[in-house]
Amino acid sequence: MALKKIASFTINHLVLEPGVYVSRKDTFGDTVLTTFDLRMTAPNREPVMNTAEVHTIEHLGATYLRNDALYGERIVYFGPMGCRTGFYLIVEGDLTSREIVGLVTRTFEFISDYEGDVPGASPKDCGNYLDMNLDMARWHAKRYLERTLYGIDDAHLVYPK
Repeated sequence: MALKKIASFTINHLVLEPGVYVSRKDTFGDTVLTTFDLRMTAPNREPVMNTAEVHTIEHLGATYLRNDALYGERIVYFGPMGCRTGFYLIVEGDLTSREIVGLVTRTFEFISDYEGDVPGASPKDCGNYLDMNLDMARWHAKRYLERTLYGIDDAHLVYPK
């Protein structure tokens, strides 16, 4: 059986840069879910993030997003890409990358400034609670803010051709 190539594998990762991209839109009845590609490192050209900082960003990001006053009730999912170059964010609504940049920026500001115990980082709450690295999560969040989110332009909001 020949399998159809999924949309995320049709993006040229040799030229993809960090950004905020609409990965796909799915419609279920009257509901549209928009999946965003929050690309934090240049694929195949920069080192990927280690699992400990990815795990920490996931815990902090998911907690922040689901508590956001504007979007919290519309957050479906926030989690890492298997390649460890970024995260997927799924939000209810027919949205553009430009519309979501403020939320993404607030999320990564929260992560870059976070101090204290990581939410859900306990044996009762998480299946791998020891695999956390807050310092590196903060470093990656700050880097994403400074190199990508602050001053983001259209070239980093739309997938390259």
